[in-house]
Amino acid sequence: MREIDELVHVDDPAWPELREMVSAGPAPVQVLPADVDEGRRSLLQMQVTARSTLGALALNSGGLLVDNGWVRVFGGGSVMDGGLPSLAQVNRFPADFDPAWHPGAGLIVGHDVVGGVFALNAGDPAAAGRPGAPGQMTYFAPDTLEWEAMETGHSGWVSWLLSGRSETFYEGLRWPGWREEAAALDLRQGISVYPFLWSEEARADLAATSRRPVPMREVIGVAADFARQTGPSDPGFLGDV
Repeated sequence: MREIDELVHVDDPAWPELREMVSAGPAPVQVLPADVDEGRRSLLQMQVTARSTLGALALNSGGLLVDNGWVRVFGGGSVMDGGLPSLAQVNRFPADFDPAWHPGAGLIVGHDVVGGVFALNAGDPAAAGRPGAPGQMTYFAPDTLEWEAMETGHSGWVSWLLSGRSETFYEGLRWPGWREEAAALDLRQGISVYPFLWSEEARADLAATSRRPVPMREVIGVAADFARQTGPSDPGFLGDV
């Protein structure tokens, strides 16, 4: 086990470079103010240093809002009233450091407003029913109700988001006016789409769907329930929001 000071005080922290990427990148990104204590709690339980992108986000930010808040990247939790939960809260870390505790299937590191879930694979993805290799990112897609391998690690995923290259990835999940609808949400809300994104009707004409803001917990819960009932498999834990 490494103590918190060893995790925080490193020679080459990732945060300055990450801040530069946020400022220089084409994607609109908001950095939320951090809850320092919650960030340190996240860092200690994950046992990653501030040299990593994951550790830098936990320690220095309350999370990132990318593309007008369409994607929420979890960090140390925001001090803002109604802000993003921390990595510790989303993943149900123990209240006090427990060296025996690990996120079972993987670490939930981001959500999008239509119920997509980004997770970092744990040590045995196949046993957890996840694609990809250990330490790689996966995405629970709300239009297929399946996990998809992303073939990159957490740092590569964050770089990809900040580069503004998500348009192709989200083709078929965004409609005219999506930016305005995403930006109008509270940070604990998502967008309920009906007919559901996995339906033939939504795939045929997404712009004709009915959409409304609802608690993010509800968006993810409905997708998870349908995946268990009609999808290929139980998606497992999708984050506590």
